[in-house]
Amino acid sequence: MTECTECGGDVDLHDDVEVGEIVDCATCGAELEVVGDDPVELDTAPELEEDWGE
Repeated sequence: MTECTECGGDVDLHDDVEVGEIVDCATCGAELEVVGDDPVELDTAPELEEDWGE
């Protein structure tokens, strides 16, 4: 378990979480990206951007 970077709530993670994985905060609904795995670190997930076919 680790702390949400948005609201400070507890985020329950499974044992085999991987860097780059996106998880949701059950408290505030924020999408968080796993950026470190020992110890587990979370950061706000990047927003998807449209490429407009470029």
